[in-house]
Amino acid sequence: MIETFETETDLVIRRKRARMRAWRRGMREMDLILGGFINAHGETLDARRLDSFEALLARRDQDLYAWISGRGLESFTGATEDETALLSEIAANWRGIEENLP
Repeated sequence: MIETFETETDLVIRRKRARMRAWRRGMREMDLILGGFINAHGETLDARRLDSFEALLARRDQDLYAWISGRGLESFTGATEDETALLSEIAANWRGIEENLP
């Protein structure tokens, strides 16, 4: 269950929880991708985008990784438009980082 919070203080708590969940996925690749994204962009996520990020955190690592890597686009079904847009942004950021790795 995703909790909803209304105040800015609650939004800070949600961001902290999302950061912890993003870095403790179980699949190291997704830890790096989602954790790296929340570290870089977490403070700028408003309530709506944070809702989408939390919804992504509730999905299976294998499905997210398949979508991000471009190998399983069909495995990411039932996503909202906001979730798909955020996942596309995460994938684009990761591919940009990945291209600059040695």
